Amino acid sequence: MYIDKLAGKIGGDFYDRFAGEWREEQLRLQREIDRHESAEQSYMDEGVQLLELARNAQRLFERQESRQKRRLLNFVLSNCSWADGEMTATFRQPSDLLAETTAITAFQEAVTIANSSKSEVWLGDLDSNQGCPGQSRKFYR
Repeated sequence: MYIDKLAGKIGGDFYDRFAGEWREEQLRLQREIDRHESAEQSYMDEGVQLLELARNAQRLFERQESRQKRRLLNFVLSNCSWADGEMTATFRQPSDLLAETTAITAFQEAVTIANSSKSEVWLGDLDSNQGCPGQSRKFYR
C-alpha cells in the first residue's frame, strides 16, 4: 500500500486511514498474544499443582474428617455402585484422566518387570536328541 501511495495510485487520506486501522489491529493482536502467553503459563502452573495434589491425594485424604472425605469423593466421583462384593467408581473429569493415566502406568510397569525376568537365559541339560556343537549325531533304527 505504501508503494501505491508513492506511485500516486492511492491518495494520502486513504493511506493514512487504513494505515491507522492496521496499526490499531496490530496492537490489538499483540495484546491478544500477550494475554494468551500469560494464560498458557498460568495453565501450566495450575497443571503442575494439580499433579502434585494428585500425587499426595491418598495421604491428604487419610488426614481428613469424614465430612471432608465425602465432599472430596463427591467432587472426584460422579457415580459409585456396589455389586457382588465389588465397588465400581465412575470418575468426573479431569479425575478420569488421572485415573486412566495411573492405570496405564501401573500396567506398563508390570509388563516391564515381567519382561525383565524373561530376559535371563536359561539353558537346561541336553537331552538324548541333542548333541554338543561339533559332535556328530547317531540315529538309530
